Amino acid sequence: MSQARATEVVQKEISTKEVSKKGTNRALLASMVGSSIEWFDFFLYGSMASLVFNKLFFPSHDPVVGLMLSYLSFGLSFFIRPLGGVIFSHIGDKIGRKKTLILTLSLMGGATFLIGLLPNYNAIGIWAPILLITLRLCQGLGIGGEWGGSVLLAVEYSKKGNRGFYGSIPQLGVPVGMLLGVMSISLLNKLPEGQFLAWGWRLPFLLSTILIFIGLWIRNGIDETPSFKKAKESGNISKLPIVDTFRYHWKAVLITVGAKFVETGPYYIFATFIIAYATGYLGYETSTVLNAVAIANLVTIIMVPLMGKLSDKVGRKAVYMAGTIGLIVFAFPYYYLLTLKSALWLTVATVIAIGIIWAPIEAVMGTMFSEVFSTNVRMTGISVGNQIGAAVFGGTAPLVALALLNAFNDSWVPIALYLMIAGVISLVSLFAMRDGRNIDL
Repeated sequence: MSQARATEVVQKEISTKEVSKKGTNRALLASMVGSSIEWFDFFLYGSMASLVFNKLFFPSHDPVVGLMLSYLSFGLSFFIRPLGGVIFSHIGDKIGRKKTLILTLSLMGGATFLIGLLPNYNAIGIWAPILLITLRLCQGLGIGGEWGGSVLLAVEYSKKGNRGFYGSIPQLGVPVGMLLGVMSISLLNKLPEGQFLAWGWRLPFLLSTILIFIGLWIRNGIDETPSFKKAKESGNISKLPIVDTFRYHWKAVLITVGAKFVETGPYYIFATFIIAYATGYLGYETSTVLNAVAIANLVTIIMVPLMGKLSDKVGRKAVYMAGTIGLIVFAFPYYYLLTLKSALWLTVATVIAIGIIWAPIEAVMGTMFSEVFSTNVRMTGISVGNQIGAAVFGGTAPLVALALLNAFNDSWVPIALYLMIAGVISLVSLFAMRDGRNIDL
C-alpha cells in the first residue's frame, strides 16, 4: 500500500471516530433535552393542578373536592401512559427509536401549547374540564412513549463500562424539567393573584413551544442507535413486539412494574403533593415550598450522573436498593420535619427525600430495566413495565395522599406508611431482578 493510500485510510478512521463521538454526544444531548422538555410540560400541569386548575376548571363549594377533581385529572393521564408506551414502543422496536422520539415530543408539545389557550369553566362551562382532561390524556400518550425511547437512545449508544452513566443522562430530564417548571411558577407567583389566575399561569404553557422546536431540531439530527441498527441488519425485528414481550418476558415486565413503585409515587408526593399539603395544611408560603423543591432538584441534577457512574462499579441493584431502603427509613422523619413548620427543615427534608434518597433510584432505573430485555422488544418491555408501574402507583399518589389526609383527620402517618409500602414492594421485586451490568446489549 502506498504512503498516500495509507494516510488516506488513517484519516478516514480518525474521521469515523470523530463522527461517532459527535453522534454519541448528540444522542445524549437529544435524550436529555427532549426528556427535560417533556417533563417540564408534564410537571407544569401537576403544579398548576394544585394552584390553578382546581379554581378555574373544577370549581366547587368545597375546596377539597375541587382539589381532588384537579388531582384526578392529573392522575388520569397515567392510566393512558401504558397505551402510549405500547403504541410508540411498537414503532420504536419496528421502525426505530428516532422516529418515535420526534412523534412523542410533537404530541406532548402540541397538547401543552393548547392547554395554555383553553378558556376556563366560567367561559365555556363543562367543556373546560372536558377539553383539559382530553389534552392531559394526549400528554400521557406522549410521555408513555417518550421515556423508553430517551433511555434507549442513551443506553444503546453506550458500552458496558459506561452504560450506567450514559443511562443516567436522560433521567436528568425529570429534575431538570421539574426545576424549569418550579422556576416558571416561582416567577409567576410574584404576580398579584388576580393576574396570575387571569393570564399569568398560561405563559409557561405557551412559551414551552420554543423549547419544543429546539428539542425537535436536536432530535432530527441524530442517527439510529447501534443496537437497533444491528438488530435490523440481522433481521431480528419482532413483528408484534407487545405479543413477544408478554410471551417471553412477562416475568421481567412484572418485576419492572414492582421496582417502579418506589421511584414514581414517592416523587409525586415529594415534589407535587407537597405544594398543596405544605401550603394548605401546614401554613407554609407557596414560594417557600417551591424554593425547597427547586433546591432539591438542583441537588438531584448533580447526584444522578454520579449515581449512574457509581452503578458502573457496584451494580444497578446495589444503588437502587440503597435508595429504596433509604426511602423506607426516611418516610416518618420526612413528615416530622415538615410539621416543625420551619422553612429550613422543610428544605432539608425535601433535599434529603429527592436529592439524596430518590436520586440514586432515578439514576439507574432506565439502565437497569433496559438490561433485562432483548433488543427486539427492549423498548416495548421497558415502556410497558415502567408505565404500568406509573399508572398504579404514580399518578394516583397525590389523590391517594389527599384522600388519606381527609380520612384520618389530617394525619400524615397513613401517607408515610403508604410510602413505606411502595418501598417494600420494590425491594421484593429487586431481589428477583438480575444484574445485567456485564451483558452485551
